Amino acid sequence: MVLRAVFDDLVRFETVLWNALDERLRKDFAVTTGGLNVLLLIESARSCRVYDIANALAITVGGASQAVDRLERQGRIVRRPNPADRRSSLVELTPAGRELVATAGKALDEELEKHLSGPLSASALKQFAAALATLRTAAQKPEGNPS
Repeated sequence: MVLRAVFDDLVRFETVLWNALDERLRKDFAVTTGGLNVLLLIESARSCRVYDIANALAITVGGASQAVDRLERQGRIVRRPNPADRRSSLVELTPAGRELVATAGKALDEELEKHLSGPLSASALKQFAAALATLRTAAQKPEGNPS
């Protein structure tokens, strides 16, 4: 069945891509792909709550909290009191975190270029990106509610 082949190709490609990114980031920068994803999100938001990280990355709050704890121990982020809600804290990059985002971000872009832009033409990559965005949006809608 075609759908199973698409699923298999999608999952296998994602695994190969993730592993290639992770290997490079761990070797050159001592950060995981997941850790860099968290740092990139915090950089984009400037400051955010652990809940916001979990929501944006589609992971559990517990998983986001563990990632934040790990990055905080490494000196890449800091938690500050949330002035709008004393029950939560805001997470921000440290200078070391900003430097890591800049350097590891370039390596990430190089790897993505190699694995995505290398094999695909610009128009094919644009179509692929649009199809993935459509599938991701559809997957995030409540079941039984196609609109």
